[in-house]
Amino acid sequence: MTLISRIFGLLRDITLATHFGASGGTDAFLVAFKIPNFMRRLFAEGAFSQAFVPVFSEYKEKRSHIELHELINHVAGKLGGILLLITIIGSVAAPALVWLFAPGFHDDPERFQLTAEMLNITFSYLFFISLVAFAGGILNSFNQFSVPAFTPVLLNLCIIAAAYWLSPQLDEPLMGLAWAVAFAGLLQFLFQLPFLRKLGLIPKPQFRHHHDGVSKILKLMLPAVIGSSVAQINLLLDTVIASFLVAGSVSWLYYSDRLLEFPLGIFGIAIATVILPTLSKQHARDSADEFNQTLNWATRLVLIISIPACIGLFMLAAPVLSSLFQYGEFSASDTYLASLSLMAYIAGLPAFILIKILAPGFYARQDTKTPVRIGIIAMISNMALNILFVVPLVIYNYEAPHIGLALATSCSAYLNAYMLYRGLRRIDVFKPVKGWAKLLTQITIAGATMAVLISWITPELAQWTDWNAIERISHIAGIISLAIIIYFATLMLTGLRPTQLKRS
Repeated sequence: MTLISRIFGLLRDITLATHFGASGGTDAFLVAFKIPNFMRRLFAEGAFSQAFVPVFSEYKEKRSHIELHELINHVAGKLGGILLLITIIGSVAAPALVWLFAPGFHDDPERFQLTAEMLNITFSYLFFISLVAFAGGILNSFNQFSVPAFTPVLLNLCIIAAAYWLSPQLDEPLMGLAWAVAFAGLLQFLFQLPFLRKLGLIPKPQFRHHHDGVSKILKLMLPAVIGSSVAQINLLLDTVIASFLVAGSVSWLYYSDRLLEFPLGIFGIAIATVILPTLSKQHARDSADEFNQTLNWATRLVLIISIPACIGLFMLAAPVLSSLFQYGEFSASDTYLASLSLMAYIAGLPAFILIKILAPGFYARQDTKTPVRIGIIAMISNMALNILFVVPLVIYNYEAPHIGLALATSCSAYLNAYMLYRGLRRIDVFKPVKGWAKLLTQITIAGATMAVLISWITPELAQWTDWNAIERISHIAGIISLAIIIYFATLMLTGLRPTQLKRS
């Protein structure tokens, strides 16, 4: 379901690129969409989910169904009330938020005004999508992963439909996308309600002043706001700095980030979503060995997949961007400039995925303080690296200073992942099992073999520009397919078997 969602996400981005290109107006919509989306990932899918699922799993394991439903009702009342207040304030304060998150737009009054008007509409997305994350956390805890994973498809379909049918009817076409985002939030929430009804857990908001479970969730949420969303904060800082760079910088970073999010979502976020309820239950049962086995299994699996994905997307950055986006308003120059930031982002893919896998090791133990300390260090490092990388590029008038932002984000991700790993080792809950050295050697050999193949069979970038859409897509699909076959065939020849990847 996550794969289907990501495919529709790519179709959405292809639609945006071909209809609106990488312009100042597109930058405006992306900022208006990114602000509530950032807060959604920060408070809902980030801090809230990481705090809610462990407490919910504990109630599910140790309490009655009535007490479980009571927890849901009180969380719905408290969460809904807070979200409604934040949504109203955010909509009213849209110009101030644009000034805060994209200060560089202030020098362009038309773009600034357009962003504020769209943000006034899109901010309602935060309210509904946070309720979607709440419902998804409940379903995931009952091992019903498909529905929450499929739900984002509805957002992508709404934006695609708006680009084709609503936007052409409006004086400002991009406003159609803003209305699509707002409507999609409501639609996604309504979509999940029937599945909650089957579990007998439809939320009925209650507003008792104190509830032990809610208090525990709020206590865990406070530090998790930063700890679970460092990558998002770093990406938002990139947007702030990019708003001061040439028009199109926000869009180039966005399309690069979206291609990074494809493997990150399929392998990192999907597996992290699955293991958090499992780890929470294992911790609640004091099953230390099972807890360690789950972390080892997830880490092995994501490294086997993320390292070739990193190599492949790094080497094929420009051909992939050309095949997917270089049509209509998206030019060859946009492809080249976006490919530079994509290579910088994708170099950090293994680290981004490891963060998603290692952080639940703390959250499942209801420890949100350790990740927040690590997150603060990583975020400060990212800010320092932004200055270190971007300022010289601007001073020397380099054509793509936005590449420094992507590179800084990747470097800070490796620091974050290393510190999470070291923290889990220090508290003795993650102990690498036998066979890691052999596995890493197998991955290295297979990855190197695949890289040689890609280098040998990939045409020059100019050739991709000359081809039409069918030729580009067929060639990139062929190269990726051969690369996958060679990679896994090499793994098999070096002794790796599928049975070794099963979770014990």
